[in-house]
Amino acid sequence: MFFLTTAIDYTNGSPHIGHAYEKILADVLTRYRRLRGDEAYFLTGVDQHGQKVQQTAEKEGVDPASFVAEITQRFTALWETLGVEFDGWAETTDDRHKKCVQAILSNLKAADQLYKKSHSGHYSVRQEQFLSDRDRDESGNFGPEWGEVVIIEEENWYFKLSEHTAWLKSYLEQTQDAVIPAFRKSELLNALERNPGTDLCISRPKARLHWGIELPFDSDFVTYVWFDALINYVSFAGYHAEAADHLPNFQNLWTSDERPVHLIGKDILVPAHGIYWLCMLHAMGFPDAEMPRLLVHGWWNIRGEKMSKSLGNIVDPKELAEKFGVNALRYYLMRDIVTGKDADFDPSRLVMLYNTELANELGNLCNRALNMTQRFTAGILHRGGMTSDDDLALQSSLITSTADYRAAMDEFNVAAALEAISRHVVHCNGYAERMKPWELNKDPQKHERLATVLYHLAESVAHCTVLLGPILPTAVGSLAAQLKLPHLAQLHLHDLHWGLIADAHEIDKPAPVFPRIIDAEPA
Repeated sequence: MFFLTTAIDYTNGSPHIGHAYEKILADVLTRYRRLRGDEAYFLTGVDQHGQKVQQTAEKEGVDPASFVAEITQRFTALWETLGVEFDGWAETTDDRHKKCVQAILSNLKAADQLYKKSHSGHYSVRQEQFLSDRDRDESGNFGPEWGEVVIIEEENWYFKLSEHTAWLKSYLEQTQDAVIPAFRKSELLNALERNPGTDLCISRPKARLHWGIELPFDSDFVTYVWFDALINYVSFAGYHAEAADHLPNFQNLWTSDERPVHLIGKDILVPAHGIYWLCMLHAMGFPDAEMPRLLVHGWWNIRGEKMSKSLGNIVDPKELAEKFGVNALRYYLMRDIVTGKDADFDPSRLVMLYNTELANELGNLCNRALNMTQRFTAGILHRGGMTSDDDLALQSSLITSTADYRAAMDEFNVAAALEAISRHVVHCNGYAERMKPWELNKDPQKHERLATVLYHLAESVAHCTVLLGPILPTAVGSLAAQLKLPHLAQLHLHDLHWGLIADAHEIDKPAPVFPRIIDAEPA
């Protein structure tokens, strides 16, 4: 079972292009694994607790529950618009999640992993965490990333994180795919080297924060938002669940046969997911063989700067989808960034890549294969006779591109997979230019050769339709319908072979699936 989770979205703002990229990537990877023939489960959701949520709700004069419900609806509506299909949905206000969090807290306390103490120190209101001198900049100040910093003295509960950091360092060093890509693991190990062990404050007094999950053994405190939120990856996967909870069978999802994949942004690798979460799982008794793999993606920047409200450069994915179309947006976000690295968001590149690789190259291939079949052979495809070296080269190109596509997708590199498809499409268009089916049609004695050429082009369209399925599910549905091959959507990679289209197969009347984007002005 391929179990993929994404970092759940914090309900204290509107979804932006970074959220859209992460969810579309998760959707694509899940669809691909089903294309590979694997069982797959995609879990995502929203993080609804925390001090910032409580404060924002108070400023707006609404209760936190109503506030997070309205923002949650924005996220779910966007995922529907963008064609993101998930199997499990996590909301941290869900009673099933609360029950799981409290059970884990009780078990950790019983295992002597939690203790209570007083602490005085600098506290970041934005990040909802205590700071240390290590968080100061070279001038000795707390940087703007921490927002408002106040001095707080209070009693809280702590998790013995320091008892697990030596194990974490050893686990990371010995496990090749603990963090993907590998250079992100180096960042995590460097962070552990700088801070070998500080226990984690996992509570907040109700006197200043009531919007959270109450500690089961101390009703004066609620759970720290990060300790609460991280548990969604197991709570909604069925950990500590009963049949009446209607959650998945945890043992079926969380297995050592294929360890879960947690897709997260680079900004929350350290410390939350890379240190807190893995140490929490270790304290809960999870063996190394069941530790999740952390798939860490980069940021979409604007002219080299991180998108932020303060800079006024946030990109709204809903507006982009309305302006350029969902297919164009999904294709661009998967094509123009390498998983793990940063990229600059550029609407002009969105238009260029869509127009070049989809409207022009793939659109041209579809036009030649389907339109000329309608015009020259009455919509009937025939395999034709003997194949030439050019025909064999096209078949070889398809085999190579498909293998490259699979290798890239297996490594979570969707951009490289799309490049592999594009290479074959370019090869097909070059083949058409050399074979000139429009000239072959003029000579009745060459109609068998014409049939062979058109078949090779249409067969390539059928294969590309299957391979593009995870990235552009609605568009490939249209292509499959025009080919009159609806079963293409049910095929797996191991079903692909030369001859998907039967001899004398009739296609439907073609229509453009990727119309050019004319208005190239940024949204």
